[in-house]
Amino acid sequence: MPKIDLGINVLQAAQQRIEWTFDNFDRIYCSFSAGKDSGVMAHLVCQEARKRGRKIGLFFLDWEAQFTLTIDFARQIFEEYKDCTEPYWISVPVKTWNACSMHEPEWTAWDETKQNLWVREKEDIAIKEGSHFPFWYEGIMFEEFVPTFGQWYAQGELCAAFVGIRAQESLNRFRAISREKKNFDGKMYSTNVVENVWNIYPIYDWKTEDIWTFHGRTGLLYNKLYDRMHQAGMTLHQMRICEPFGDESRKGLWLYQVVEPAVWSKLLMRVNGANTGKMYSNKRGSIMGNHTIKLPEGHTWESFAISLLQSTPPKTAEHYKNKIAVYIKWWKARGYENGIPDESDLKIENAGKAPSWRRVCKTLLKNDYWCKYLGFSPTKTSAYAKYADLMARRRRDWNIFPKVIDDGR
Repeated sequence: MPKIDLGINVLQAAQQRIEWTFDNFDRIYCSFSAGKDSGVMAHLVCQEARKRGRKIGLFFLDWEAQFTLTIDFARQIFEEYKDCTEPYWISVPVKTWNACSMHEPEWTAWDETKQNLWVREKEDIAIKEGSHFPFWYEGIMFEEFVPTFGQWYAQGELCAAFVGIRAQESLNRFRAISREKKNFDGKMYSTNVVENVWNIYPIYDWKTEDIWTFHGRTGLLYNKLYDRMHQAGMTLHQMRICEPFGDESRKGLWLYQVVEPAVWSKLLMRVNGANTGKMYSNKRGSIMGNHTIKLPEGHTWESFAISLLQSTPPKTAEHYKNKIAVYIKWWKARGYENGIPDESDLKIENAGKAPSWRRVCKTLLKNDYWCKYLGFSPTKTSAYAKYADLMARRRRDWNIFPKVIDDGR
């Protein structure tokens, strides 16, 4: 969609969007990550709540393996706005993706079985038990926990969740704003999440420079980790804070070693593959599937994919085979009756409009456990065992990576 100049600056536009949200929603909470974007958003939203004498939820999912400076900033925000917020500092076991290891492709923050290896102890303010939430279960994924929390917090009322994403950050974030459906009352900065819960993106049109201009002019609290990032030589657009072991975020693991070596030594003990991620995530090539990958001599892309699967831990390999089988079957119904090609035109491949074994190889090299690169979404943990059993039978029926099933047939 084309950009439209509103005739006001981005701060005024954000304030208007926040005011509109307070006027139209019964329940409101702010999804806060303690990064630069959600930090600005938290200031603006909490200031509006304070002005109206209204209390809102302040949601912070504590990943355990985080910079000390990030936790310091989160404490400051919760303290600064305690008069107008209901605190939801959440330190319960939540599972997420670990793109640094095929042996531990997922990891669980605050894993009770590894308490002796925790990077730090839980905060006094934190909600420490998963049983606090009626929807929580052991092994719940981050992607499921967040929207379900919103549904729970809404208590059946119309609910807005403020989210501090900016369209400048990525194409996916731009798409979240620009699509013309699932918005509330025609507001493009709103997206329906579940039932009566809507994400609101008040600073979607801010640039990185706007974030720091805001802080320069207001002098409000911000995460001092960004000062350390600057000292470490990172540019404004390289500075990001998120859970540390995903496909993109693993590129910043080196910063732990530079900024907080004591925390880094704990991470090495805590999460499988952390050092591998730090060493290779910023390197181009086939080690972690970054950018262009090369085909080994004597292989086709298909044979290379088979070789990669054979060298992968059996449980992880079975998971990938399930996803790849669906990928092949899906494209077979769309003109590739004889199977997917070894490679297609690279531009068409990258646009997701043509399949290839090269794309499968890149998915495996990237440790893309949920195969997002092939167009998949995570499967709910609660349904995974049933899904795996179903896929074993389908693979046998489709004759794609057929698995022997001991079911008496």
